[in-house]
Amino acid sequence: MTDHVEVVDAAITYKAVVRQLLELYQYDFSEFVESDVDEHGLYGYRYLDNYWTESDRRPLLFKVEGHWSGFALVRTGAPHDMAEFFVMRRYRRSGIGVRAARAVFARFPGAWQVRQMASNPASTMFWKRAIPVAFDEGTHPTGPMQTFVIE
Repeated sequence: MTDHVEVVDAAITYKAVVRQLLELYQYDFSEFVESDVDEHGLYGYRYLDNYWTESDRRPLLFKVEGHWSGFALVRTGAPHDMAEFFVMRRYRRSGIGVRAARAVFARFPGAWQVRQMASNPASTMFWKRAIPVAFDEGTHPTGPMQTFVIE
């Protein structure tokens, strides 16, 4: 597998791809939060449409060797916020996630925050590796948080 990951803006034509990857993400995440599928067997994501209608939200997709490998949903306010981040299982533990995260950070210079759930300590370990600069550690209502600045 290549070590190159491409981060692309998810145009509205890729909304269905983001929606499907969000279902996989939420399935994985259901291990850490109490969530169930709806009557159609879907988790859904209440803010999905906002990523194409609000100027401070940016949907991004990841590609490895031409294949979708994950996504990031970023809020670009002050500070920037990594609202959601997902790498498909096939691409985990290969460095793809770290490279994708760093590419996302580089797209949006400035102050950042990255939040995790206390019930998912592996995500905190991941973010501590992925953040390419010194960061401060704190908490938010549901768990750890790192704050930092990308120049």
